[in-house]
Amino acid sequence: MADHHDTKHADEDDDIVYPSSIPFVLVHLSCIAAIWSGITWTAVILCVVLYGLRIFGIGAGYHRYFSHRAYSTSRAFQFILALVAQSSAQNSVLWWAAKHRHHHLHSDTKEDVHSPRQKGFFYSHVGWILDRRHDATDLVKVADLSRYAELMWLHKYHFVPAVVLAALCFVIDGWPGLVVGFFWSTVLVYHATFCINSLAHVHGRRRFVTGDDSRNNWLLALLTMGEGWHNNHHACQSSVRQGFRWWEIDPTYYVLRMLAWLGVVWELKTPPEQLLRNEQPIGARALNRASEQLAANFSPDGIVSAITAALHGPELAALQQAVSHARGRTTDILAALHLRQLPSRDDLMVEAKAMFARTPSVDKIVDRAHELVLESVRLRLVAQRS
Repeated sequence: MADHHDTKHADEDDDIVYPSSIPFVLVHLSCIAAIWSGITWTAVILCVVLYGLRIFGIGAGYHRYFSHRAYSTSRAFQFILALVAQSSAQNSVLWWAAKHRHHHLHSDTKEDVHSPRQKGFFYSHVGWILDRRHDATDLVKVADLSRYAELMWLHKYHFVPAVVLAALCFVIDGWPGLVVGFFWSTVLVYHATFCINSLAHVHGRRRFVTGDDSRNNWLLALLTMGEGWHNNHHACQSSVRQGFRWWEIDPTYYVLRMLAWLGVVWELKTPPEQLLRNEQPIGARALNRASEQLAANFSPDGIVSAITAALHGPELAALQQAVSHARGRTTDILAALHLRQLPSRDDLMVEAKAMFARTPSVDKIVDRAHELVLESVRLRLVAQRS
């Protein structure tokens, strides 16, 4: 059963400044306190170590294990992963996994909670986290995790690991340990993680057609221990390995391989060879999204305007009459007219090769996009006739 908020607020209130965003803001402001606390070498070492440990907890824990179940482990180590991940102060593993699974279901569509394409860079980077509409956790999406009592306890008291870690930093090095060791590393981990939602859908290269804007970004991969190979990940979400090429550095995967050798984790899932060679057809959902992206490059309103300007009254009326009953035969009827204003399949193929990475599904993408363009044109011609 999912947690719910007032539907009216969820639908109508876009204000992202509200009381529960205050701790997030205070964590950032606390970094300035280093002016008064001072900076010690112990605090700097704490900052570096905690950054690495928690980035690993996010990549290996929140992401590859809890969100995608890319490998298996014991219940005890599962709990340790949850503790390490939640010490980053990014809410509970149940909340994080539920949001991330939702993201993959709707990546870069209107239903995506953090898409730069839909709501802009700032919202995708940090705004969505401060939006009260995303506070709730859909436990249905994480039913495989919510059956564990200890994870439900951590879900209820998600702040405990971070608070305990902050206290330990203070014990180790006083105020510098707290400010530099804990708060600095926490903010650095925040924004390294958030960059995968924002920058990795804006800047980088796309090796695979995934139906979204995911990209591989080598700099983000270095900063996040491998999470920056984001297009690879979207092409094979269940893979524990995200750096598919030997030169795509993926430290999180290397550590997990070592843990597998020690028997701590097992059943590490890897991408199929056919996918690595980019010879695997893409799934229906990605194909439909890619087709829609391709079709969006051809304005049906502009095409219809050009057609109506080129045809005389009786010719236009005859065309509108013909397509009004076409429906399933739209492509054949419009294509048979050889109107130069209509983009041909070859036109769409040229655009597809410019837009997308190499894929064996390019013909299906083009065929589907051609159908979408012609159907949009048909509907507008019929609307003009009415």
